[in-house]
Amino acid sequence: SLYFVFTVLFIYFTCISTVQTTDCLHLREQCINAGKGCESVWNVVEDACNISVLGNRCKAEDTVGCNRIIQVLADEYPEFKSCVCTTDNICSITTLLGKQCGINKDNISMETKLQWGLSALSKQAYTTNRSCLDVNRECVEDEVCNKQLSLYLKVCSVNKCNVEGCQAAIRFFYRNMPFEVAQMMIFCDCVQHDESCHRAKELLHGKPCAVTAVPPPSCLNVIHMCEENDLCRRKYTTFRSKCWRHVTKTCYSDEACLETLIKDDMPCSANADCKAAYISIWGTMLHMECTCQNLPPVEQPLCELFHHMLHSKSCFS
Repeated sequence: SLYFVFTVLFIYFTCISTVQTTDCLHLREQCINAGKGCESVWNVVEDACNISVLGNRCKAEDTVGCNRIIQVLADEYPEFKSCVCTTDNICSITTLLGKQCGINKDNISMETKLQWGLSALSKQAYTTNRSCLDVNRECVEDEVCNKQLSLYLKVCSVNKCNVEGCQAAIRFFYRNMPFEVAQMMIFCDCVQHDESCHRAKELLHGKPCAVTAVPPPSCLNVIHMCEENDLCRRKYTTFRSKCWRHVTKTCYSDEACLETLIKDDMPCSANADCKAAYISIWGTMLHMECTCQNLPPVEQPLCELFHHMLHSKSCFS
C-alpha cells in the first residue's frame, strides 16, 4: 500500500541521516585528535554553535553563524563536505551534530537579519584609509556585525590566546562580511597619535594574538611554513596569481630578477579579485609580522620581495 511505501521511505531516509550524522561525529573526533589546526577551527565551531563541553549538546541560537562556520570547516578540511547541505538554514547543524543539537526556532530568521543588518554598512561607498575607530564603531552599532565581532574577539583574547584558534576566527569573521565591509575593515587606518584608533585597528586586525610573534620569524620561514600547509598554500597560490603574476618561482633563485622586481616596485593588479585574495590570506601565517633582519646577504633580496608582497599596502593605496 501507499502508506507502507511512505513508511519504508521515511525509515530509509532517517537511517541515511543517522549514518551521516554518525560519520560526521566520527570525523569530528578525528579532527579534534589530529592536531594540524583542525581542532582550532573546531573550537570556533563550538563557540559559534554554542556547544556545551558537558554532554556535547548545543543550543544554536545563531543558526546562520553556526552554519557558516561549518561551511568554513568543510572548505578547509574537505572530508567534512558530506556534513554540509544547502536545503535550509539549519540543515548543516543537524547533519553534523544530529539530534543532540537543539535549534532555537526563534532565531531561524537570522539569515534575513544578516542580509538586512549588514546592508547599512555595505551600502556605504568604499573609500580607502577610513578611520579604524569609525569602522569599529559602525560594526559595534550593527547588531549582526557586532555578534560576529564578539565571537572573533572572544577567541582572540590576549589573556587566553590560541594562535591557530584566533587565525581560524579571523578567517571566519572576514568570510562572513560582505566584500565591501571586509575591505573597509582591512584597509582602515589611523593618524599617528590617535591611540583610540590604533587600539581599534589592533582589534580589527587580530593583533597581537594572531599577528605578532616574539621574536618575529623571517619572511622566508613564513613562506616555507605556508607552502607546507595545504590551506595556506592554496591561499598563497591564489594571492600570488591574482595580485603578483610577475612573481614566478623561476624568479626566486635569480637575484637579478628579484632586484629588478623590487626596484620597479613590482606591478600589482590591485583589482577586486586581488583584494579578495589578499583578504583571504588574513587568518593564515602569511598575515604574521615577519622580518628580513639578520639574514645572510644572499637571502636578503628574496626575503625583501616576500615582505613587500605580504605587508606593503602600496598595491592598494
